[in-house]
Amino acid sequence: MPTEPARVLVVEDEDVLRTAIGQALTHAGFVVDTAPDGTNFSERIARFRPDAAVLDIMLPGENGLHLAQRLREAGNTPVLFVTARDAVDDRLAAFEAGADDYIMKPFVLAELVARVTAVLRRTGRLVSPTMQVADLVVDEEAATATRAGQLIDLTATERRLLTYLVHNRGRTLSKTQILTQVWGYDDYDPNLVEAYVSTLRRKLDANGPRLIHTVRGIGYRLTG
Repeated sequence: MPTEPARVLVVEDEDVLRTAIGQALTHAGFVVDTAPDGTNFSERIARFRPDAAVLDIMLPGENGLHLAQRLREAGNTPVLFVTARDAVDDRLAAFEAGADDYIMKPFVLAELVARVTAVLRRTGRLVSPTMQVADLVVDEEAATATRAGQLIDLTATERRLLTYLVHNRGRTLSKTQILTQVWGYDDYDPNLVEAYVSTLRRKLDANGPRLIHTVRGIGYRLTG
């Protein structure tokens, strides 16, 4: 069974989005390589040896469908497509090209990370579905969280927030980072983050000492 972090290749021509996807996957514990197009693609996959790939369909030069076929030929690498095209024919073409999943733009980065994680688990390239901080255990696959053995009742948004915090345990995260990664935008009222952190903290603290700490003037950090 693999013991080193899974390797994810990201090919996306939009600079801001490519950087955001790369950072989100890196923060989730993956080893990431990014590219704006399929230039020198064969050399890149031979060097990086990806366990999974996130591909935009509409790319300059060779499109994502062709790149997916080349990945399949080189090593049967699972592929998740990200695209703004939502017609049925587009989705069918993606799955005919060997897509393991398909996500529409715009999307929440936390959902993309969850889908990449699910694809890696289905293909046996990722082993453990759980993460632990002190006595808090988060199982992404089962969408559950327990503290001191007690199941915590969380909404879908609270689960995304907790998963992001656990993936980045020990790091101080700004409200803007949290907004971008969990909600998918960075220009909304930061009080939204405060409200959700407060609710999540109250649920976690019911079964043990505080795990989510406020770093004054910066943001939040989860430590145990």
